Amino acid sequence: MSGDTALAFWSLSIWLALTPGPDNMFVMAQSVQSGARSGWVVVLGLCMGLMVHTTAVALGLAAALASMPRALQAIQLLGAGYLLYLAWGAWHAPAAPLQALEPGPSPQRESARRGSLWPLWRRGLFMNLSNPKVGLFFLALLPQFVDPTQGAAVPQIAMLGALFMLATLLVFGSISYFAGKVADVIRGRPGIQRVLARLSSVVLALLGLRLLATL
Repeated sequence: MSGDTALAFWSLSIWLALTPGPDNMFVMAQSVQSGARSGWVVVLGLCMGLMVHTTAVALGLAAALASMPRALQAIQLLGAGYLLYLAWGAWHAPAAPLQALEPGPSPQRESARRGSLWPLWRRGLFMNLSNPKVGLFFLALLPQFVDPTQGAAVPQIAMLGALFMLATLLVFGSISYFAGKVADVIRGRPGIQRVLARLSSVVLALLGLRLLATL
């Protein structure tokens, strides 16, 4: 891949990551509610989903799925249901953040921390994979930057996917960091935490309803 092509795609990826959408809104809501660490874990799950979408495009699976509208609708319906389920959970979440563990090297605390982060990674992964529009977007976007004169298409698609994931990590990680600062400020203030949890619930519910509206 030429340097000009890589730079053009990188710039586009940064711009797309900055554009408000379901994924970055989800990261922001999670980070405000539970802290930057939680948001970062969700971002890693989202990036794993991007890796799956990139592989699907490279292998032609996304094109095959695009020819099956009922399958796409089923995936979209599943994703919308999951978002509404998360909204219900956020509305009834306890006031204390999940990550408000006492500092220290205790094995019990470390195990509890890992146990609380693993579901967040899965949540980010499922959030990404349950939105078929991401796969269709990759199917439409990535081939446009493939240059047949530069060699085989599959390695170029893999490189494009990697650049998109790096842009996502940079932008979404920054969102998580600054939103986590808000969580640090309100830590120990149950009333404010409860309000933010309810706001996160509303954001998730709106994302789920938005996905349903496009069926």
